[in-house]
Amino acid sequence: MKIGLRLPQTDEHRATKQNIIRLATEAENAGFDSLWVLERLIWPIGPQTRYPGSADGKFPADWQYIFDPLETLTYVAANTNKIALGTSVIDVLFHNPVILARRFATLDVLSEGRAIAGFGIGWSKDEYQVSNIPFKDRGKRADEYIQMIRKIWTDDVVKFKGQYYHVPASKIGPKPIQKPHIPIYLGGYSQGTFARIANYADGWICVIRNSLDEFKSYKDKLRDECYKAKRDPKDVHIAAILYPDVKEFRYSNNNDNKESIGKGFKSKQRQLLSGTIDQVGKDVQKVKETGVDHVILNFNRSTISNNIDNIIDISKQLSGFVR
Repeated sequence: MKIGLRLPQTDEHRATKQNIIRLATEAENAGFDSLWVLERLIWPIGPQTRYPGSADGKFPADWQYIFDPLETLTYVAANTNKIALGTSVIDVLFHNPVILARRFATLDVLSEGRAIAGFGIGWSKDEYQVSNIPFKDRGKRADEYIQMIRKIWTDDVVKFKGQYYHVPASKIGPKPIQKPHIPIYLGGYSQGTFARIANYADGWICVIRNSLDEFKSYKDKLRDECYKAKRDPKDVHIAAILYPDVKEFRYSNNNDNKESIGKGFKSKQRQLLSGTIDQVGKDVQKVKETGVDHVILNFNRSTISNNIDNIIDISKQLSGFVR
């Protein structure tokens, strides 16, 4: 199983070029497989669509300050050599498809074939409004969008005519280094998303938080859509975003060069991916056993979010359970 890390791309105190490059280079030197960024357009004061990950429905506070995903990855590409560079995710409908296709192809060329295109269609009505894109029929738009972007990346002469998008016969370059095209992963949990993945994408990006059973039920739905599309489900790679909450861990203490132990409060009932390094590591093992091909460790909302040393140290310890 491959292991990636989320870059410190959000929060005005955490998202600095020094932190981004330090984590990127340390991750590459430590042998991690990938680095990831996300996209958000705005932080609405009174969101029309509740954020599902918070009790009050508000967006996470660190999203008030966020670097652009592709500019961030291009900067990282110039400072690394081999680690893969992915988005989890960019909401494609907010972007002109020709422009987004060229930006990803440019990243792939400049990074010498390291881009991973993680796409979504978004869920925030506020972001749809500021993008001047109708919220209605977003699934049908996304079906066309993914087909079109694949043609832009693969066809010498690109021609596309759909209900929502149209490209007259044209030359569009550069083409990605990766063949046949940059890997496309789609995020989401609807039946339409799973059908879209089965028909047009290389993989699925999901989040695993509190329950593996929920993940397995969604995986079954994806499998069924693959069968409908006459595609082997094993050909669809799965990348899962994890939020480890390690309550007790060993980390490097730069002050005295000794190994120390960090501790947190023990909860009465342990949640998945929360606990000691051994407990969380065994949870990551269970994630691997469910068929996940690639995990993305995200510490941006943990107690160690501003400590690059601890993020790398803990990630290395967790990787030891699955490698």
